[in-house]
Amino acid sequence: MEPVTPPSELVSAEGRNRKAVLCQRCRSRVLQPGTALFSRRQLFLPSMKKKTALAEGSSPEGDLLQEHWLVDDMFIFENVGFTKDVGNVKFLVCADCEVGPIGWHCLDDKNSFYVALERVSHE
Repeated sequence: MEPVTPPSELVSAEGRNRKAVLCQRCRSRVLQPGTALFSRRQLFLPSMKKKTALAEGSSPEGDLLQEHWLVDDMFIFENVGFTKDVGNVKFLVCADCEVGPIGWHCLDDKNSFYVALERVSHE
């Protein structure tokens, strides 16, 4: 399998986000430009729903997503919320409109927060 190059309009030469990362629904800013690293890791995210539906713990339908922004400190985010624990995972949602999940955080790794490129907008 050949390595796929990241989208150059979104990823700088240093591997960081060139543009601000926004919520697709309400356009609230999630990350400032240059604050996250492009990462390729296969992660399952449930289908986009309100935060309360995500936390109910049923086995939801969703997507296996591979392209993410990796953030190593939760205080780098401009605007993000977290669901209640689902096993050892918390899903990231927009803090303003609570739509998500836009990302994923494993409680075993305190320094890795993933935001799926397919679940956010860029400006």
